Amino acid sequence: MDYYNILGVNKNASDTEIKKVYRKLALKYHPDRNKDNKEAEEKFKQISEAYAVLSDKEKRSQYDTFGSAGFQQRYSQEDIFKNFDMGSIFKEFGFDVNFGGPGTGGGSFRRASSGGGSPFESFFHQAGGRPSQCGGRTSYRTGPQAPRPAKGNDITMELPITLQEVLTGTEKTIVLGRSLDAEKVSVKVPAGIDDGKKLRITGKGSPSSSGGPPGDLFLLVRVQQHPMFIRDGSDLIIEKNIPISAAVLGTQITIKTLEEKELQIRVPPGTQPHAKLRLKKHGLPAGPRNPRGDLYVKISPKVPKSLTKEQKKIMQELADAGL
Repeated sequence: MDYYNILGVNKNASDTEIKKVYRKLALKYHPDRNKDNKEAEEKFKQISEAYAVLSDKEKRSQYDTFGSAGFQQRYSQEDIFKNFDMGSIFKEFGFDVNFGGPGTGGGSFRRASSGGGSPFESFFHQAGGRPSQCGGRTSYRTGPQAPRPAKGNDITMELPITLQEVLTGTEKTIVLGRSLDAEKVSVKVPAGIDDGKKLRITGKGSPSSSGGPPGDLFLLVRVQQHPMFIRDGSDLIIEKNIPISAAVLGTQITIKTLEEKELQIRVPPGTQPHAKLRLKKHGLPAGPRNPRGDLYVKISPKVPKSLTKEQKKIMQELADAGL
């Protein structure tokens, strides 16, 4: 799902704008205003999921980095609604929120209006809540629950990738274990990924010693150095040595891009050392769905270590002429 499209905001929308749009849409598609309307109910669920992701800085960053498909691969529904502030949302839609005082044995969420079920009912089921009927109203009790078996430990492994794989994105196969029947899992590495980012594979960590779910496998991305290109965010830099005369008089040079395309670029007369010439959109993507950065050619006039007699004579004449 395209969360930005669902809420009707652009990728640069502020937190305040996203919250304002969500409130407006939530009121429009709220189940109380759309009795027995399955489409409105589905829309309400979609905008709530979109808001749960885009209102959380970390989840929003992950979504922007990996795109919809990559995000859904890494986040379950439970993960998406984890730390989602349901209390404030309930208050905005006419719900009493009672987290319970001393001796109450937990909290409860009670619907203030009569009739109909809570639009957040699925959230409570995910959180372990228990619905009960009382006087025509549905209450959700979140009292003490039976302890769950502990989850297994997470594992972190380094995942080396090349700069070319950053450009195009790639799919890697990870071998878990060293036996002949070791498990192999595939992971998609999105284009434009940064060095140091972590990719999560759910349930592929260490098994639980108490019968709980296994931990997760985190792949720490390590982008290998390239012999020619230096990465600067989504831009690339390549250094090109040219003769002193070419820098003075101007010339035309050929540059190979990261994908092996040959491009002609003009070096204007009087180009200074370390000047950068830009080739637009020949860098790296800033993310799976983002445009590419630029390629900068850093010009370095090459000073010869030795000269022939004729070259020395010419250079001396230039020096005498003030050059």
